[in-house]
Amino acid sequence: MTDAVDVPFELDDRAVYFPRAETLVLADVHLGRAASSPVEAPLGEATDVAERLEALLAARNPETVVIAGDLLHSFSRIPRGVERSLAELVDRVEDAGASLAVTPGNHDAMLASAFDGETASSYRLADEETVVCHGHERPSGATTGTSRYVLGHEHPAIEIDGRKRPCFLYAPPTADRAGVLVLPAFTRLADGRTINRLRSTDLHSPLIENLEDCYPAVYDDSSGEALWFPPLGESRRFLD
Repeated sequence: MTDAVDVPFELDDRAVYFPRAETLVLADVHLGRAASSPVEAPLGEATDVAERLEALLAARNPETVVIAGDLLHSFSRIPRGVERSLAELVDRVEDAGASLAVTPGNHDAMLASAFDGETASSYRLADEETVVCHGHERPSGATTGTSRYVLGHEHPAIEIDGRKRPCFLYAPPTADRAGVLVLPAFTRLADGRTINRLRSTDLHSPLIENLEDCYPAVYDDSSGEALWFPPLGESRRFLD
């Protein structure tokens, strides 16, 4: 494990906060996943998401909340109860005095029929350097001035001593490309993809060029801090 990486953001439990932009970002909420599952969900999907989001809102007091895609888990219909769950999530954000924006993901085909708030294929934060998108495709439009992308889509997790934990992946910016921060799925119903069992060619997002250059980080609930590992190319041998 390495010392904390010097970054302009603060990692939380499956979310990230950008102090300069006063913005909280999370990804892959997948409301409706429990309803579409062939097995009984192990926990109350809507309640779990709403309560954890409320805790983050209380701790960070953001001006803006951005969901980096896959707010819903629906392609052709909205499962029963999802609209109520979504309304509760929106209410929690509004009650905290924050605005909400969504960058639709590949599972958000029905988003327009359930959510009438702000949506955009990509969202530039108030720091003017950070662009949020789902990550299943490259953002369209100008990218000048972008220092980093924040995305979801991959559901990264890491296996440590036989235990699988959600993790973040961070590829710092270089002279010729912007950095990339990949968030774990906010829903706890998603089975994360174990990154120390994957190669770059196994990833789905075109924004991640080399998995080996990415620093994995795990949020430690007991300390409330992020535990950073060396780039996967260096730390993989200790994890495999």
